[in-house]
Amino acid sequence: MSTKSISMCEGKGSLSHNNREFSAKNIDSSRTLNNVVFVQQALSDAYHQLFDEAVERYNANQKRKDRKIGNYFEHLFNRLPSKSVITGTNKQKSFYEHLVYIGTRKDTGVGTPDAEITTECLREYMEGFQARNPNFYVFNAVLHLDESTPHLHINYIPVGHFTRGLEVCNAKNKAMEEMGFGNDAKANDRWRHNEWDILKNICNAHGIEISEPKKSRGYSYKVEEYGEHQDKINALNAEIERLTAERDETVAEFEKLAKKKVNIGEIESIEAKESVFSKKVTLSKEDYDKLSDTAKKYVAMEKSIKKLKKERDTAVQELGAVMQKFEAVSSELSEYKKKEENAHYLSRKKLNAEAQRIKREDQLSRDLQKARAFISACGLAEDFARYKFNKTRNAELE
Repeated sequence: MSTKSISMCEGKGSLSHNNREFSAKNIDSSRTLNNVVFVQQALSDAYHQLFDEAVERYNANQKRKDRKIGNYFEHLFNRLPSKSVITGTNKQKSFYEHLVYIGTRKDTGVGTPDAEITTECLREYMEGFQARNPNFYVFNAVLHLDESTPHLHINYIPVGHFTRGLEVCNAKNKAMEEMGFGNDAKANDRWRHNEWDILKNICNAHGIEISEPKKSRGYSYKVEEYGEHQDKINALNAEIERLTAERDETVAEFEKLAKKKVNIGEIESIEAKESVFSKKVTLSKEDYDKLSDTAKKYVAMEKSIKKLKKERDTAVQELGAVMQKFEAVSSELSEYKKKEENAHYLSRKKLNAEAQRIKREDQLSRDLQKARAFISACGLAEDFARYKFNKTRNAELE
């Protein structure tokens, strides 16, 4: 068994790719059943499980309604959960992905004896991941065996705890600090070095020799039998596999951009020859033109996709803001109409009652004048003046 490298990097994060909700070109669908699913929980459910209780406690201490938090995910990212990573205004991510490879397609291809051993190593590494990293809540983790090389996709939400404000938050720096890796710019590197050492020990226990990482270049690894530059090639191979998967997902999601799609098959068919006296490679003029044209198309497609995503996100945010304003104004208008209707109803009722009262008084006034005129005509004016009405006694003349 040859010396192998370990590749660990932060993946872009695509749950639909990880969970095989669509089939990309680099996937052998006949082997998809061999994939190992360690955990598969909806992102929205994970957020509710992690943060709802803390949000309830936080809201209970808030006197002002505008300071209360509704849905924590929407509070952070102003949109519903997505199967791809969402980055907030403060560069906070909805979740993170830890991508792990042992070896490359050249020395550890799926179906080889070496791949079977590295698969067991990755399985063992994953089974201890959550216990080692209590502040990284793993809601989705899959071991892929239907691509060229066995590899792990570990999706997690970093959880930090605080004494003021919201007690439990999505906070990677705080999570790192609580797990003992510090809270400075090198915390993530220290954590990854620790994970690298753990996987190396697992591989050694299974008889796999792992090449040491180069201190000056982070996580590019040297393999002696390929020479001093093979470490760069290994890192690039891992990056190529990741980008290939992302490319296929993008193509699947944006089929309407058919005219701008890139024919990756043409690139894969290009043969690059190493120069004998330098590190450069040579291409034929036809292949160079093909590569250049494809690259331009890819760049154009990427720009179109980024523009569409940006416009979509902006539209969603603007729509959300407009809907909130609309609901607020509608509520105010409804209250106003209700008050106006009540006011008008009371006003009409009072006016009608007053009109009836005035009408009765007018009639009584006319009747009194008529009675006085009748009494005078009958020569009884003096008697009427002397007449006093007493309720307790019978009417009498005084």
